[in-house]
Formats: sequence, C-alpha cells, structure tokens
Amino acid sequence: MVKLTKIYTRTGDDGSTGLVDGSRLAKHAPRMEAIGAVDEANSALGLAAVALEGTVHAEAIFRIQNDLFDLGADLATPAGEGEDFAPSEMVLRIVASQVVWLEQAIDAANETLAPLTSFVLPGGSEAAARLHVARAATRRAERAMVAMATDTPTNPQALAYINRLSDYLFVLARIANDGGAGDVKWIPGANR
Repeated sequence: MVKLTKIYTRTGDDGSTGLVDGSRLAKHAPRMEAIGAVDEANSALGLAAVALEGTVHAEAIFRIQNDLFDLGADLATPAGEGEDFAPSEMVLRIVASQVVWLEQAIDAANETLAPLTSFVLPGGSEAAARLHVARAATRRAERAMVAMATDTPTNPQALAYINRLSDYLFVLARIANDGGAGDVKWIPGANR
C-alpha cells in the first residue's frame, strides 16, 4: 500500500520526475505526456461521477477510475528488455480482463439504446456533457499513449483499454441523455 507522509519532495524542481523503476525522465517526455493525459481523463471522470451519483453508472466510473490509476502505474513502469507486459507482484500492468470488462459494459449499455441516425453533439443533460468531456480527455490520453508507443515499448492491453474507454463513455453519455432521446443531433451545414 502507498503511504505518503510528505507531498512535496523537491526532486522535480529540475524538470524531471521519477518512474517506478527509479529512473528519472523529463516532465515533457512522451511518457509523461501520456501519464498526465490519463490523469486528466481520470479527473474528468471524477466530475462525471458526481453527476451520476447513486447510480450503477457511478459505480462503473469508480471502477474505471481505479483502472486508470493502474494504467498510470503501467505507463510509469518502463518495460524490461523483451518484457511481455505480464503483471507480477512488483509490476502493475493493465490486463486483458480489464479490457474485456469494458467491452462487456459497452455491449450491455448499447443494447438499451436505439441505433444512431446522426452524429450527436457533446451535450444534452449535465451528466452527458460531463461524460463527453471525459470522453474527449480519454481520446487525448489515447493519442498521447500512441505517440509514446511509437518509440517506447508499451503494453498493448493498455492501448486497448484506453481505446475502449472512450467508446464506453460515448455510450454512457447517450444513456445519460434519457437513453439517447435527449441526444443533441448534428445537423450538417445547419448554419450556412
């Protein structure tokens, strides 16, 4: 378990930060951009959870927020030479079962919705708007993780997880819009 007795350490004053393996990295490095973007997405999810308080969807968001901390730990742990990204007692990695849970949640939620006949604008109810903000932040995290993965070995399950998460948040936003009835439809060229 983590025990924090002091919040500031002064070790990052030089523009670097520590990784799980003890190495240090510039705060502007692609790995740190990815970790920061995941943290932003997690924060946006916290705001969405407030709007969903007392629902089964809020419970799902809390589960996902925990997974996003796992994801941050995964990203903060550089892969060893030839590593297969299997978790261990000392290394926390996103695993296939976390991705499968999201896929099952997407499928179950989507079954309750009528098929889309138009793209939807991010909005409608307050809860849906917050979920769309979290979805957009998740997409930014995915872009940062993909950028990191171009030069750095990255857990494929972590990439799959972040991709599925934005899909889940889109479906959940539709549910928060009265099962899609309150979706704000895009009208192409409406203001020409």
